[in-house]
Amino acid sequence: MISAFDLFSVGIGPSSSHTVAPMRAARLFATALAGAALLNRVESVRIELYGSLSATGSGHGTDKAVLLGLLGEEPATVDVRTADERVRRLTEDRRIPLLGVRPADYELVLHARALPRHPNALTFTACDNAGLILHTQTYYSVGGGFLHGEQPVSAAGGRSVPHPFGSGEELLAQAGDHRISDVMLANETAWRPAEQVRSGLLAVWDVMRDCVRRGCETEGTLPGGLNVRRRAPALRRSLEHGVSGEDPLRVMDRVALHALAVNEENAAGGRVVTAPTNGAAGVLPAVLHYYCEGVPGADDEGIVRFLLTAAAIGSLIKENASLSGAEVGCQGEVGSACAMAAAGLAERLGGTAGQVENAAEIALEHHLGMTCDPVGGLVQIPCIERNAVAAVKAVTAARMAVKGNGQHIVSLDTAITTMRETGADMSADYKETSRAGLALHVIQC
Repeated sequence: MISAFDLFSVGIGPSSSHTVAPMRAARLFATALAGAALLNRVESVRIELYGSLSATGSGHGTDKAVLLGLLGEEPATVDVRTADERVRRLTEDRRIPLLGVRPADYELVLHARALPRHPNALTFTACDNAGLILHTQTYYSVGGGFLHGEQPVSAAGGRSVPHPFGSGEELLAQAGDHRISDVMLANETAWRPAEQVRSGLLAVWDVMRDCVRRGCETEGTLPGGLNVRRRAPALRRSLEHGVSGEDPLRVMDRVALHALAVNEENAAGGRVVTAPTNGAAGVLPAVLHYYCEGVPGADDEGIVRFLLTAAAIGSLIKENASLSGAEVGCQGEVGSACAMAAAGLAERLGGTAGQVENAAEIALEHHLGMTCDPVGGLVQIPCIERNAVAAVKAVTAARMAVKGNGQHIVSLDTAITTMRETGADMSADYKETSRAGLALHVIQC
């Protein structure tokens, strides 16, 4: 079983697959060298990026992430204010102090081809002064900051849970007449005390809120060369100065505002919560703000329950399809986030377990086939707006579901299976490589 704390991790933008996981991989590699008493013998490190990590790695910050990871930094704690300057100096010197203590030359190599196991792969090789290989390791970034090719380390700790589920059908059976968040809470408390679950999820919410605040306050243009202007501050001012009640859809403008704020921060390399990916990090915070601001009785317990319910849906998608844009397109990122947010909100609106499953299915179904075609290899166009639209979709899906009886023709399991098969059929050009779609035509214009 996957813990909610595996799905909701704190990292830096702009991509969980390209930034968060590669930083973790680089740190794991350097730590493995130290653990094997090889660190002081290293004279050079070769970093090889494959597939999507190579195609859009520069725009997605992979080069920056692996260098910070080799320094020993972690996504949750790295100082985002000094990161760019530190990387600039390392790039000029072409040398890096591994874990901050062992200077070594480094080389970054980009391969156009992908490795068979997964489109996102990176290999580290450390050599001594004679050029002999001391250690080499390949890691696969499989979406949402998760890595394969390492000894798995999960917040779940490998212990069994009282209510295991591997499908939506099994989740509904485990829930019975109870809430889906009850199932998740019981599972989480098999791994850690209930108060730790509660405080940990509220800490996740604090990071989300702080990201929204920064995004609403920070003016300027996003990095990368597309000259995309941050829109959240102006939209916030417009909503604050408007006449209250003059527009019945102002609440949806606020949902869009909060999603834009998060993903503009993400695009700028700021600190975000992977939910379930960085490219889709704005959907959940935006819908959670909608819950907190507009649903009567909203409180901290409701926030915890929202996140637990969302995590249940995210774990199903990860285990039965993918969260990786490089593997299944943006349906696996924004589509998954929309389904998770819709489920969380549906429960907080009083939905039954069946209605919650219906909300997730509605949200996911209407993202099927969505491509990942970032213009310029940056997590900006269409990614930022896509989060805002998906957040509004999540609210709509939740409200539709709770007005029904939970019965529907297409199950969540069917939608997840369809997403996996659609992603397998999709051309690699439309999966985070920036070789087709908007990425091709905007550049041509």
